[in-house]
Amino acid sequence: MDWISPGKLRKLGILNMNRRNVDYIARYNERASYPLVDNKLKTKLAVSEYDVATPKLLQVVRQQHEISHFREMAEGLAGFAIKPAKGSGGKGITVITGRDGDEFIKASGARISVAMLERHLTNILAGLYSLAGTPDVAIVEDLVQSTPTLARYSFQGVPDIRIIIFQGYPVMAMLRLATTASDGKANLHQGAVGVGLDICTGRSLNAVQFNRPITLHPDTGLALENIQIEAWEDMLEMASRCYEATGLGYMGVDLVVDHYKGPLLLELNARPGLAIQMANGEGLLPRLRNIESLKRPHFSPRERAQYAMEAFGRL
Repeated sequence: MDWISPGKLRKLGILNMNRRNVDYIARYNERASYPLVDNKLKTKLAVSEYDVATPKLLQVVRQQHEISHFREMAEGLAGFAIKPAKGSGGKGITVITGRDGDEFIKASGARISVAMLERHLTNILAGLYSLAGTPDVAIVEDLVQSTPTLARYSFQGVPDIRIIIFQGYPVMAMLRLATTASDGKANLHQGAVGVGLDICTGRSLNAVQFNRPITLHPDTGLALENIQIEAWEDMLEMASRCYEATGLGYMGVDLVVDHYKGPLLLELNARPGLAIQMANGEGLLPRLRNIESLKRPHFSPRERAQYAMEAFGRL
């Protein structure tokens, strides 16, 4: 195993967890704003007022007796996603991509009955996947149809883009690709691939899996060096608008590119992880300090996105 000294990490501008928690999350995130990002339903309602599109909401299940309506609602649907409103790390999310008679087909290809889906809804309401184990709400959303140019790189899961927003400025981004190891989920801790993105162009830089550099996707075998994200500037501006929607100074914004509807917000994270630095081969600290040193902040999301593209571009 290769090791790197703390001094070298400091020179690279790597943001560690303690500094992230104290200097950025605690300092720039008001506790009153946390419920907006810790609850996916509240997030959808909050960002809708700021022209931030999200997957279409099909049903909200708040009480056990409402589960009986799920069966009739899903009758004519071929695809949808069930999510716990207060879940984290992708836990409790079930994605249905097709149907065969009375059975639904999951993203992994596994088949599941409507009775099993109803049982899953019951578990969500009981708080099995919520952050604190408290009773939760289940939301059913329209299925995201990932644009083919990105979908081909991911394995049995929708690829998403994580953008770190600081004081309304996009400071670092990465593409997350599902793998067999991650069970079709774009979660780096579970084995998804993280691909650093040039903040100016949306083109891929470096790629990592399990914190190790890679050049090919472990399942698709495709090279990860020439990926280009479509509608990149629009995505940066959309992510920047989430600052006005929530008031959070430091957060992760997770977006997808839908083939038919364009960029959509999946969720927000008030405590985004730090592996994005490895995917980019660069530390966050210099970029965060750049924003902190601004004497004249930019007030519109478009201006903030354009500043970031000019200040932090690599290519």
